[in-house]
Amino acid sequence: MFLRSIHLTNYKNHADRSLAFSRRINCFIGANGMGKTNILDAIHYIALTKSYFSSTDQQNIRIGADFMRLTGDVSIQGHDYRIVSRQQVGKRKDFSINDLPYRKMSDHVGRMPVVMIAPDDGVLISGSSEERRKFLDNTLSQTDHEYLEHLVLYNKYLDQRNALLKSMNNGGRHDTVLLESYDEQLVRYGESVYRRRRQALSDLEPLFAHYHRLVSLEREQTSFSYDSTLNDTPLAEQLRDNLPKQILLERTTAGPHRDDIAFMLGDTRLKRFGSQGQQKSFLIALKLAQYHYIRAHKSFHPFLLIDDIFDKIDGERSRQLVQLLSGEDFGQIFITDTDEKHITDELGTGAGLFDIYRIP
Repeated sequence: MFLRSIHLTNYKNHADRSLAFSRRINCFIGANGMGKTNILDAIHYIALTKSYFSSTDQQNIRIGADFMRLTGDVSIQGHDYRIVSRQQVGKRKDFSINDLPYRKMSDHVGRMPVVMIAPDDGVLISGSSEERRKFLDNTLSQTDHEYLEHLVLYNKYLDQRNALLKSMNNGGRHDTVLLESYDEQLVRYGESVYRRRRQALSDLEPLFAHYHRLVSLEREQTSFSYDSTLNDTPLAEQLRDNLPKQILLERTTAGPHRDDIAFMLGDTRLKRFGSQGQQKSFLIALKLAQYHYIRAHKSFHPFLLIDDIFDKIDGERSRQLVQLLSGEDFGQIFITDTDEKHITDELGTGAGLFDIYRIP
């Protein structure tokens, strides 16, 4: 897979910008706030139909403009595609491939797989369980379209069940037939989501261990595990036995929407005792494991986007990371940094592989 070029119109702080890319490694050098990260985000957007950083599509439109447009020209396994996304203020976005609009955004997910490594990824360790579930969902959604369908359906029936629980707690009729129908759908799709997440985490573990040894230079012992009440008790049983409590709370208290991943440093939680350097090494190894998990399930390399590549890692680990990225295990890579000398010093003789784009 090769992204030949991208054109940004009114995307965040870019009014009108066209970029043509190298097949291997592309670097964006510029001061903070000049827009280099937004170029990575635009690539992420055309790959996954959404920004990595913005919570709503409207936030991607440049201030003062009434629309934004992204156009990407990509080759995938010898076939050329033009991806176009348009967004007007106050309207839904349009997303098309070779002038054919998508009926559902989810139909595009997985066509152009992508992995992003960014400074804000620390929220995977320090944030809520929702952040860690999103990581697994992102990984699986790009490799297993049925998983994405089941996840969407699970969330749909979860919302409907929660609305019914709220009604029941506020004097509404206890519609046991409707509740049983929702429970049946939650069990069907929830058990599927749970099984696939657990298997994916098991498959990620050896990949993670491999990259963590390389990135951390074997300095730390780390691991992770999948925390779920479904590990011990079937979902149907939990939905039935905890019903009075769920009615009182007006929400479903069991299911894969409550699951978590435990990231460990030795015998303790990484979020409690890991240094910034240890957490950064952990996150880089986790994202590289995600990259190669996706690669194993596709017939081509995903895009790899790395924002502020050398943030919070020492020189020795930086050199190890660059050596990894320069190998044949990776496809097209996009990197940002604030210092051109920093990039070229770390690259050494590999500097000729890079196209440097200065962001005015």
